[in-house]
Amino acid sequence: MSREKGLLAEKKAGEYLLERGFEIAEYNFFSRYGEIDIIALRDDVLHFIEVKSGKNFNPIYAITPQKMKKIIKTIEYYKCRNSLDLPFCIDAICIENDEILFLENITL
Repeated sequence: MSREKGLLAEKKAGEYLLERGFEIAEYNFFSRYGEIDIIALRDDVLHFIEVKSGKNFNPIYAITPQKMKKIIKTIEYYKCRNSLDLPFCIDAICIENDEILFLENITL
């Protein structure tokens, strides 16, 4: 996915989350371990959200075990750096042909 398409998908995902009562803490958090597309807060739970989009394939398949390991290391770094002791979950927003699928608390 091109960077421009990725940013558009993240913008759509952010709007979707705001409409559902999330507060966006940060977009595109980078560390040496990886990137988190959106970090949001709802009901005192941190949500680390991976955004995937595509056409003619299910974008959830782009979240591999290797990608999940990078996400988890990045979350650990983010929580330590910001001295956060909140519960968290990993979510995914998949945008396929303008349809949005929100998957909460994903695991592999």
